[in-house]
Parts: sequence; structure tokens; C-alpha cells
Amino acid sequence: MRIVVAHNRYREAQPSGENTIVDAEIAQLAAAGVEVLPFIRSSDEIPTMPKTAKALLPISPIYAPRAQQELSRLLTEHRPDVLHLHNPYPLLSPWVVRTAHKHGVPVVQTVHNYRQVCSSGLYFRDGVICQDCRGRALGVPAIVHRCYRGSRAQSALMATTLAVHRPTWKSVDRFIALTTAVADHLSDYGIPDERIVVKPNAIPDPGAPAPLGEGFLFLGRLSPEKGLDLLLAAWRRHPDGELGPLRIAGDGELRPLVEAAAAERADVTFLGPLDRAGVRAALDASAVVLATSTWHDVLPTVIIEALASGRPVLGTALGGIPYLVGADTPREPAGTGPADVASAVPGGSRVTPPVGIEAGEAGWVVAPEPAALAAALPVARAGAAALAPAARARYERTFHPDVVTKQLIDIYAAVSRTPHPA
Repeated sequence: MRIVVAHNRYREAQPSGENTIVDAEIAQLAAAGVEVLPFIRSSDEIPTMPKTAKALLPISPIYAPRAQQELSRLLTEHRPDVLHLHNPYPLLSPWVVRTAHKHGVPVVQTVHNYRQVCSSGLYFRDGVICQDCRGRALGVPAIVHRCYRGSRAQSALMATTLAVHRPTWKSVDRFIALTTAVADHLSDYGIPDERIVVKPNAIPDPGAPAPLGEGFLFLGRLSPEKGLDLLLAAWRRHPDGELGPLRIAGDGELRPLVEAAAAERADVTFLGPLDRAGVRAALDASAVVLATSTWHDVLPTVIIEALASGRPVLGTALGGIPYLVGADTPREPAGTGPADVASAVPGGSRVTPPVGIEAGEAGWVVAPEPAALAAALPVARAGAAALAPAARARYERTFHPDVVTKQLIDIYAAVSRTPHPA
């Protein structure tokens, strides 16, 4: 099987779980014997582009002529079975779907965000969830509020791109929804259910988990939608040192907020941005990983990393987080299923989580409110040791490359046998 993987990489200065996942998926497919033809562009290329190429950048989200020419040559030369698209913006454009179909190549797209509808891709504006553009032919609110890169002109371009390419997206042969929440988003957009497949991401197996560490770890982009304000407000409701250490790793616009919290309290440590070895060490040192997003976070890679390391997760009940920790799955009979493991505490007894804290197979979810998160922190601390084996088991069953790569290859095989919609 021969697959073109098309992706516009986000800037390396902006930590991107999507870039990491695409790289890992290419490696996993190659290891499974699939011939992968990467069609990759990077936003880091933009500053070094010649003036003529830069002049075309404003229209590239709608139509990127150079990318279409290069893709056409690739498709003509290699005649792949499927084109698998991830992020098309800004250097590829959704037009790659039309180019692939012109060559008779079916298209699969992994949906990493909500950009079929939302110009920012987040359904998040001014610190709160926003779906003002949902159901509109043109996302005028995105233009008014400068939702794309803080620019009214660029927001107008992106809103126009989404309107122009609505038929393009409707022609994609198969959408990969990373969670059931994304599948619902696509259905609401008008995609028929038979063209949506739920398949999560995978990360490489790091091996047997280290013994459980101590305290909590927040690992990710330090930006408003990741819920740092929420986390710190909840943390401050407990006396200094009561919950053990809180380690925060990453970088972004809210770095000063984190640095101030670390200076204010002895139990808060700012680790800064970490390389892979640093991430591994931070996970090993911790007992619970936090995912406190205040937007409908699609599929935070950090949660899969936590589960692979045998670390349960405390998160907000938004987006794909409940799915990841197994809090949106049907419960099995009492005494036999993950709900019982999730509510266990050391010593073998079981407790019912306080109202507002939902226990899942591999962690807990709460409403994105300081009081709810503050109440859940000691519950997670007490239950971490009992839940650690279940976290690793969920990774092995649901997010391991051997499992997920087989699902992906099955998707390719299905679409390669089915003519794409006219």
C-alpha cells in the first residue's frame, strides 16, 4: 500500500502535539510495511521564501498554486492508493483534496481541530467557549472579533476560505474523528455518518512504567485555552504543600503567570520547556497528570503520554478528555469494570467520588470551575496508586501503535476500494 501523507507543520517555536502525532504516525505506518510518501510543508519556511512566493501567501489558504503543482507531479509519478491529509494551512490549502480527486486518488483527513467551522480551530474566544460561527455560511463573527491571528484581514481570509471550501470538505472520502466528540462535530457540519470513523492517535510505547512519583504535572502549551488560570485558582484553595508538588512544564504567553505562581508558593515548580528526555523525567517524577483545558480540547497528546507512563489523569469534562480517560464509556457490572478500579483507594476499599467528580477508567473529569477542580485534586492524589495500572492498560488496549496503526490501514483499504463522491 502506498500512501501520501500531507501536512503543513506548525512553527517549531509553537509546541504542537499535531506535528508530533504526524511524525509518529508516519514512522508507525512505515514500520507496518506501508510505503509512505510525505508531502510536508512547514510554516517555518515562510520567512525564507522568495518575494514572489510571499506575494501569493494571502491567497494560499484558498488556493496554493505551487503546492498543487508539486502534488500533481507526486501523484502522477507514484500513483498512490490514498492521500491522507492532516493540516492544510497555510501552504497546502484544502485544494489538495481536489487535486487528489482529479488524479483519482481518494482522500482521508484526520480532524485535529474544528476548523471546518471555526477560523481559529478552537471554538474558543476571549477566554470562553464560543460557537458563534456554527451554522453560518460565512463566519462574520470571526472577522469582527479578529479570531485568526488577531487580524481582521487574516480572519476575513480564513472565514472566506472556510466558506469557499465547504464543498471541498464535503467531498473527502473518509474523515478520521479522533474522538466521539469530533464525530459529533462533523455530523453537525453535514458529513454523513458512514464517512466518519472514530480512531484516536497513538504514541510509541515508552516501555514499562516507572514506579509512581509524587504530586501533579501540567505539561503543555502555556496559553489561555489550556486552563492555567483555572488550575492555579484551584491549587490556591489548598494550603501550600498540602497536595504535594505541582510541576508545570511548557512555554507560551502565560509563562509570566506560571513564574509568578512558582515564586509565590513553595509547592509550585516551573520546569520550562522540556525535550523528550525532560518530559520522560517529569512524567516519572509525578503521580497524576493534569489536563485542565477550558476549550473543547480535541485529543491532548499529553494524556496519551500519561496513560502510556501509567499515570492517571485529572481533567476537565470538555472535548475529547472524557473519552481519553474512559469517563464516557459504558460502565460494566459492579465489581468487574473500570469504574470500580477508578474509584479505588490504596488498601483495597472503594469510595464514591464526591458529587461533580466523575471517575473514569484511567482518571477523573470535572466541570471547568475552580471549586470543582479544587475538590478533585485530593481525590486524584489519594486514588493515583490504585488507578496507575488501569491507565497503562487503557493505553495498551486503545492507544498503542499496534492497535491504532491496524485501524488506520483498515481505513485506507476501505477507501481505496470505494470510488470517491462526485
